[in-house]
Amino acid sequence: MTALERRSVISLALLYSFRMLGLFMVLPLLALYAADLPGATPLLIGLALGVYGLTQAAFQIPFGWLSDRIGRKPVIVSGLVLFALGSVVAGMADTTGGIIAGRALQGAGAIAGTVMALAADLTREEQRTKAMALIGVSIGMSFAVAFVLGPLVAGRWGLSSVFFLTAVLAVVGIAIVLLRIPTPMASLSGQSSTASGVSSLIRSFLDPSLARLNFGVFVLHLVLMSCFLVVPQLLESVAGVPRELHWRIYLPALLLSVVGMLPLLRVAERGGRPQQMFVLGIAVVLVAVLALCFASSAVALYIALWGFFVGFNYLEATLPSLVSKTVAAGDKGAGLGMYSTCQFFGAFCGGAGGGWLVQYTGVTTTFFVSAGLVAVWLFVASRMSDSDMRGRAASSQA
Repeated sequence: MTALERRSVISLALLYSFRMLGLFMVLPLLALYAADLPGATPLLIGLALGVYGLTQAAFQIPFGWLSDRIGRKPVIVSGLVLFALGSVVAGMADTTGGIIAGRALQGAGAIAGTVMALAADLTREEQRTKAMALIGVSIGMSFAVAFVLGPLVAGRWGLSSVFFLTAVLAVVGIAIVLLRIPTPMASLSGQSSTASGVSSLIRSFLDPSLARLNFGVFVLHLVLMSCFLVVPQLLESVAGVPRELHWRIYLPALLLSVVGMLPLLRVAERGGRPQQMFVLGIAVVLVAVLALCFASSAVALYIALWGFFVGFNYLEATLPSLVSKTVAAGDKGAGLGMYSTCQFFGAFCGGAGGGWLVQYTGVTTTFFVSAGLVAVWLFVASRMSDSDMRGRAASSQA
């Protein structure tokens, strides 16, 4: 990469990680802290957790379309403003309904697809996969930071302080966009017609290889949300860890998950077996979800949690790179927008659906449904070929 490409990609990865903190930081918290609010139920808590993903999914493609016409940076800044406002609304809320409203407004600043499209604008074709992989790694890092920082901040100053912190991060993100990221000519308006934009979306939706990846990220975030409606309570009831000390469990589990990821990454990249490692990563998540369901001791719970983090972080870092390799050159914006839409819609379904399942059917059913969806994804991924994993460009050169 050139110096400008490195600065741009690192800045965009940092910006993307700030956005994902808004999704991840409340994961280990809402099921515990929101339960203390008047009228709170598992369904309402699930909605508070997942509604962020619903508005994200609803606005990803419209924001991406708008960024093709007025430029990426104005859309990204506007999205960060909405994210900051929603964080303040949630921070000031004293009811579950208020948190739901704030989370919905947070998610309305749906700029994930636009950020990835800007990364594509600012990098050469031969560097694009590397850029997307770096953004994928930043997501995994934000996941790790959020699971440690969230419980630390909430344990000291309460749940509202977590939302106010995300508002500050949004303001920092705006500064990064305005001061650190250049404006590429390729992102200016007038590049494509509405008809061609719709055609790109249809092609991205119907492409079998992309559909498998989009289904995968949908399932991954659905399972993440549904499981972490329950895991914080398991840490209290099974492991006997008070909520203000949960970070002491998440920190070593996440650090050790890096050790678990390294063999997968090494064999996938250097060993030339990306498809096998991708399938193995999904299998690890499946086993971990079932282990969480049946964990009856602190040690069993910790091992299951570690396994979940290994699989989740590996897949979360791998999927964006696979999408960038697979999507056709002229459909980058639409393909990445569709991917982000599926990602966040999965988060909504996991939060709302998981909350409904916990309230009306119980915790065990929630884990079984999650495991069943991962098993379907495992079957779908097992049908992928090596050419699917290499992407179109690499396959055409082979």
